[in-house]
Order: sequence, then C-alpha cells, then structure tokens
Amino acid sequence: MARINLVTLESANPEQKALFDAIQAKLGIVPNFLKAFANSPAALRAFLGLHGIAGEGSLDPQTRERIALALAEQNSCEYCLSAHTAIGRKAGLDNNEIDANRAGSSHDAKAAVAVGFARALVANMGEVTSGELAAMRDAGYSESDIVEVITHVGMNSLTNLLGKAGRIDIDFPKVELKLAA
Repeated sequence: MARINLVTLESANPEQKALFDAIQAKLGIVPNFLKAFANSPAALRAFLGLHGIAGEGSLDPQTRERIALALAEQNSCEYCLSAHTAIGRKAGLDNNEIDANRAGSSHDAKAAVAVGFARALVANMGEVTSGELAAMRDAGYSESDIVEVITHVGMNSLTNLLGKAGRIDIDFPKVELKLAA
C-alpha cells in the first residue's frame, strides 16, 4: 500500500482535475506516480514540464528508456522498473535489450556508452571522470546530448525517489528487481 496519498479523480480539487484531464488525454491513463505527485500541483506541473521538455531533445526514445531502465534497477525502484519495462517495449526494446539495460549496458554500442555514463552519474553523485565524458564524445554524443543524459538521470532519480519513498502501488505489469536493494 502506498505510503503517500494518491489523489483520485474523486478527491481531486479543480486544479488537480485539470492536470489529470491533460494527462489522461495524452497517456490514456493517469499512472499512480502522477497521482502521488498531484498532492502538490506545483510539483506535478514541474515534473510534467521537465518531462515534456526532455522528450523534445535529441536523445531517441529508446535511449531515454534504456537510461530509465538502468537507473530503476540501479536505484531499486520496482515501480519505475515496471513502468519503464512497459514503456520501453512500446518504444521498441525487446526483452534481451531490456535485460542488458537493467544490467547497465545495451546491445547497441553507442547506447551502451550513454547507459554506462548515466549509471556513473548516479553512482558517483555526478563526479564522472574526464574519461567517461571523453567516451561519450567518442561514441558520437554532442555536448547537448551529454546535458540531456544528465537531465534524464535527474528526472529518473526524482521518480525513483518518489516511487521508493511512497511505495507507490504498481499499476503496470509488475517486474521484479534483479539487484539487491
């Protein structure tokens, strides 16, 4: 059971209802983690804004999902792992790729560098090495791409924190963590 209240359509105030209507129109559902964010409409708007802007960048949807999968596993967030497994499949990732992402890599050589860089950012609280940055550039990532990977790490870390702190009820097909918490 969730440790942070999930705002429902029935309990939502007019501002929360308007946000839910916009989410429903875009996604077809209002996932539970967004219902938790809705306790603070300002926090929900901030997340939706960041998510929308981050989706407009140069990173392809598959790489964004690879990063989300790697971090959900690394950060032991079962909610996010379940959500991004479903989203990753819709983005075209197969089970072998999802397993590689969860292990911190990819079958795509360029994407493997981005996934490794994302994990290093989390593991080292942003203190990546010059070599890790050079590897990103050598793999063909621009400065813009590097900043976008950092942005996705921040956004996924935020949702991982909410998912874990709130023990948000999983409303996607449940996927078990492989790594120890």
